[in-house]
Amino acid sequence: MMHHKAVEVEFKENTVLEVKFQTGEVKSYDMALLFEKHVSLQALQNRNLFLAGRLCGSSGIYWNDDLDIDVETIYEDGTTIRIDSDVLPFGDALCKARARAELSQKKLSVLTGIDQSDISKIERGIANPSVGTLNRIAKAMGCSLVVDFIFEESQDGHKSSVL
Repeated sequence: MMHHKAVEVEFKENTVLEVKFQTGEVKSYDMALLFEKHVSLQALQNRNLFLAGRLCGSSGIYWNDDLDIDVETIYEDGTTIRIDSDVLPFGDALCKARARAELSQKKLSVLTGIDQSDISKIERGIANPSVGTLNRIAKAMGCSLVVDFIFEESQDGHKSSVL
């Protein structure tokens, strides 16, 4: 099962959340969709309580001990409203490569001398590592770093470069 990682949450009007994922996808989700199935979530109609929610780690949004939602629900059932290009796609690629190499962030940290928290930031797309740092990480995982520029035709016929 794919685990999507949230990097940011915004609390919008009524009980609507906007969640940005590591991939750059931003999904909108109305918590009211769960009110009938999970009656306790109706408490989120209280605006102050709703706004007190927070993203914990990258896997859930929590309001209190009784109120939370897994970001997988938002990813699967939410509506994609945009894809932000400021989230770097190599974060997701690094996460997948590290999993394939069967290395935890902590073990990769030991092998590279890069703080585990910095590896986490790279994977979440909130750090902008140098090519040298990425090369160190690739070497520690037993793989090569490849950077490529690919031209894609846009809808108006112009070519744009994509990493």
